[in-house]
Amino acid sequence: MDERISVPLPEQCPHCGGGVEFQRTEAQYQEEIVRRTIVRRFDIAVGCCHGCGRRVQGRHPLQTSDAVGVGGVQLGPEALALAAILNKQMGLSLGHTRQVLAYGFGLQVSCSGLYRAFARMSRRAAPTYAGLVKTTRQALVNVPDETGWRVGGYLQWMHVAVSAQVTVYAILPGRGYEQSRVILGADYDGFLVHDGWDPYYCFVAAFHQSCLRHLLVRCQEMAQIASAAAAAFPLAVKDLLQASLQLRDRYQQGEMSEHGLRTATGRLEAQLDRLLETHYRDPANRRLAKHLEHERPFLFTFLYCPGLDATNHEAERAVRWMVIARKVWGGNRTWDGAQTQQILVSVLRTCWQQDKDPFPRLISLLCSPRGAILDIVPGAG
Repeated sequence: MDERISVPLPEQCPHCGGGVEFQRTEAQYQEEIVRRTIVRRFDIAVGCCHGCGRRVQGRHPLQTSDAVGVGGVQLGPEALALAAILNKQMGLSLGHTRQVLAYGFGLQVSCSGLYRAFARMSRRAAPTYAGLVKTTRQALVNVPDETGWRVGGYLQWMHVAVSAQVTVYAILPGRGYEQSRVILGADYDGFLVHDGWDPYYCFVAAFHQSCLRHLLVRCQEMAQIASAAAAAFPLAVKDLLQASLQLRDRYQQGEMSEHGLRTATGRLEAQLDRLLETHYRDPANRRLAKHLEHERPFLFTFLYCPGLDATNHEAERAVRWMVIARKVWGGNRTWDGAQTQQILVSVLRTCWQQDKDPFPRLISLLCSPRGAILDIVPGAG
């Protein structure tokens, strides 16, 4: 307990005004946030090198910058770490982040001050970001996706790639193969689980798995608005895809052997081929059949490679993080801000993915005079 308060009896009963006799003491506990801002002064020793004549000054582990004079007033590492989590992870705008610091802790800071502090933090996190990109390119499985993002009010694209250990974001001026390979590398030869977006198939060395959830939703929506006759095809495709997922579950639960899985998968593929041999009069059915003919080699990769996911839900979850922020404050005003955004959200999302506390790691970045590689990069440290 940090504080103990005695609460005496009232002199009179609040109900009837009679006298009150003491009998016992009951305990009640309260947890509170104390609004307090600590102001530190660093008296920095400054000297001159005998060898080269350059200026030399000391540095304390709690300092976040070597600036003095005009830039001699800084936010502390814990305040900045909290602000970064509020803005980059929880989706608050810079203005709302500033208000939280003011209301919660009595700390007065400008939006521009936070922006510059985040930029400084991202520069120190750049080696960590490069390590995350390298890990992504070496990962056996990646789940990529993209969503719209604004920079300076113009539409750009937020790309993401999720692997087993790390998540990497990149804000780029397009959503084609040229942009996707910025994260994955042109020679990526692992497994890609994606929504069927055509540029992903330009990774010719990779093995592809098309997301079944997108197809299931499409088939369900088609069946809801089509006539009974036209709905037969999307419903048949839906049943077939659901049967493939049931096969996966039965195999994972040990109810069938690997040979049985291969045999059942062959029957499903033959059933799909028969569905695609039919000529469909309904335009929506023809479009679905054409799409399935293109996706045919990539629908059941997860059955030939047990353990591979059949949907890209991991990437969609990572994108949803950014969609919330986009709805709140729209995007970044500059490309420098976009670079800060992609680096810090990659660090924070990977911390969440690895169940590691981002707070002390951001503090270590801020207190490091140079860039550092955090322990969220596999093999670092």
